[in-house]
Amino acid sequence: MVQWHQLYDVTIIGGGPVGLFAAYYCGMREMNTKIIEFLPHLGGKVSYFYPEKMIHDIGGIPQISGENFIKQLEQQAKTFDPTIILNQQVTELTKQEDGTFVLTSQSGEKHYTRTIILATGFGTLKTVKLDVENANDYEGKSLHYSVDKIDYFRDKHVLISGGGNSAVDWANALEPVARKVTVVHRRDEFGGLECNITAMRNSSISIMTPYTVTALTGEAGQLSSVTVSRLGTSATEEIIVDELLVNHGFDIDLGPIKNWGLEIENGTIKVDRNMKTSIDGIFAAGDVVNYTHKLKLIAGGFAEGPTAVNSAKAYLEPEQDLIALYSTHHHDELLRKHKKLAKA
Repeated sequence: MVQWHQLYDVTIIGGGPVGLFAAYYCGMREMNTKIIEFLPHLGGKVSYFYPEKMIHDIGGIPQISGENFIKQLEQQAKTFDPTIILNQQVTELTKQEDGTFVLTSQSGEKHYTRTIILATGFGTLKTVKLDVENANDYEGKSLHYSVDKIDYFRDKHVLISGGGNSAVDWANALEPVARKVTVVHRRDEFGGLECNITAMRNSSISIMTPYTVTALTGEAGQLSSVTVSRLGTSATEEIIVDELLVNHGFDIDLGPIKNWGLEIENGTIKVDRNMKTSIDGIFAAGDVVNYTHKLKLIAGGFAEGPTAVNSAKAYLEPEQDLIALYSTHHHDELLRKHKKLAKA
């Protein structure tokens, strides 16, 4: 007896912002869609690392928290009822003789699809830990690598170690809440948007450069002080603190994807302007892709997602002229589905 497996038009690997918006646009193109997400929830790194972080760089939305942003994206993505699989990592890829793909997860479950859109972000993100003796004793207590609730830091002295986007953004976000914010960075220059760096420098935030954290002091997981050392000298300073937030970036690992035969460049997947990868039928969008003049913003990923979807549609129906579709083409259908979602 031949076992029947549902064959999807497109399977999106990754349920972060770009994957969710791509799923919505797949529905617009009337493609039968599946989303496979490694985490036990949708939202990717935004839900995992930045639920309370305010997002300001999306057109038409002056500001929105990461948590509410993902809630709205999730609602939008479900408009056309895609199949959603959570808590599964796709480990193996097989291309069949008929051109379709079989995706196998770590649990052994198999997924069948005609095309694939990779929207995995940076793949598996591993936080770069603080390389200081006994740091593990404070982790999850008074040493943090992300912020779950901003109000937890209210009226406390928070020392932030790092100088990239996240460190600058969290310094500005915590400044009106914490009693004091101190930023320690190993270089005089900071990464991130100029306006955010200027805001940090013009605030009450104490900035120490070029310094690095070299020792922690405390008891039972609660820090009492942090020792910082000035680079290039023997000078050290002990700072009384309540909490330490470390933003030293992430180690990026594409995981099993790097063994699928795709062209990889600088740890990301190389695509052309149509979001096509080096394997026919596989497309990619978001942080996982690499091409000339890439815009490393969520807004950029929101353009790449529909581009990948349109390319997948053209791959499946090469004889059809590719036309631009807008939500107005589906006005009545969208209105009906939104009413259905509102009642749910």
